[in-house]
Amino acid sequence: MFEPATTALLRAVLDEVCKDVSRFESGARAHEASKILEGATKCDTSPDRLTQIGREVLHDAPTMWR
Repeated sequence: MFEPATTALLRAVLDEVCKDVSRFESGARAHEASKILEGATKCDTSPDRLTQIGREVLHDAPTMWR
């Protein structure tokens, strides 16, 4: 379980990374969220690093998710 501030950070990073992903693309957003969460679980809670993780995942995602 994360602190409320970390949870807010994770949500903000997900929203930033997925700003061009339709809200209806729940699979893509869930995949992004899981990878960002995985990064945070490894004690990497730097906003810049979490954003980088999310962008890398989105870059490597199938084109239908972009």
